[in-house]
Amino acid sequence: MNSSAHLAWPFFDEHHRSFKTNLQTWTNKQFAGLHGHDESREAIDRECVSLVKALGQGGWLKPAIAGKAHGGAADVIDTRTICMLREELAWHHGLADFAFAMQGLGSGAISLKGTPEQQAEYLPRVAKGEALAAFALSEPDAGSDVAAMQCSAVESADGYRLNGFKTWISNGGIADFYVVFARTGEAPGARGISAFIVDANSPGLEIAERIDVVAPHPLAKLHFNNVLVPHAKRIGAAGEGFKVAMATLDVFRTSVAAASLGFARRALDESIAWAKQRKMFGQALGDFQITQSKLAQMATLLDAATLLTYRAAWLRDQGQRITQEAAMAKMTATENAQQIIDMAVQMHGGMGVKKGCIVESLYREIRALRIYEGATEVQQLIIGRDLLK
Repeated sequence: MNSSAHLAWPFFDEHHRSFKTNLQTWTNKQFAGLHGHDESREAIDRECVSLVKALGQGGWLKPAIAGKAHGGAADVIDTRTICMLREELAWHHGLADFAFAMQGLGSGAISLKGTPEQQAEYLPRVAKGEALAAFALSEPDAGSDVAAMQCSAVESADGYRLNGFKTWISNGGIADFYVVFARTGEAPGARGISAFIVDANSPGLEIAERIDVVAPHPLAKLHFNNVLVPHAKRIGAAGEGFKVAMATLDVFRTSVAAASLGFARRALDESIAWAKQRKMFGQALGDFQITQSKLAQMATLLDAATLLTYRAAWLRDQGQRITQEAAMAKMTATENAQQIIDMAVQMHGGMGVKKGCIVESLYREIRALRIYEGATEVQQLIIGRDLLK
């Protein structure tokens, strides 16, 4: 059972604790008896769509949407609730966490900066799990360096014509719409980028490549070949796309840390259970001092990451700027989770690297989190620059 002991900390209110109790009831039923899954691309696509529908029907996508009028849980996104959801889902099923996160990240720009018409058209379907969302920022030569973006959007009388590529796009190939960032040229660098909603069936939008990664998730490279996007589908003002992207990432970056907590907490739980049942040299694995030492390290790394994660979430919910705190949380939680899961694999011995073993799948799930939404090295730069201001 995923522990909720940290919810007694002062970062949380009573409604958060009640929410977690209800969420655990649902997840324990939804994922009961889950032991691995078909990892073929087609099966992963189907399962991701199914998970989004299940989350929508359960009402668990609502906290990722801002605005009660559009199906959201509240008019303002509660960061702690988002983090609790990701932590709980990650403990049970990495793809469920992915499915939830992409609904929030993919529609976040519309929630935060969209027009009332855009919000009414897209957000209710996202909240119900009836439309899959995607966030298209990265390019082959513009990942961490967003200012190097080459995908262009040239304005004409009937809208914008998009040309170029996006890659590493989560939900690529199965999304119903993409929030796309392209260079419109109002100013050099990041100040000349705008954000657009591009429906998946838009003529000229092609799936150039489906990308297979270590933990199977739907990913793709997109090709925009003279795709017409009406003026009404631009999000925010022209040239303010970078601000739109950063505002969206500010909401959801802390939740990446929370997903890491879920993976790490599951690894610790599996390790404790294994240490109690595994017999070696006439005693339980947990009777050895070296095992107890490893478990102590894992628990301490986990608590440290949990404190930083929910500090950042709490501060944001108080209306504070959390550039440094979110970066610290994301960096520490993902790096600590990698260490915890690695120790869990080592403790399981040969079983730890057997396909289908829970800690083996956790080992594959955690690796990407140290890279996406800002690699560890980028978080270090963010923290350092913020300290020098």
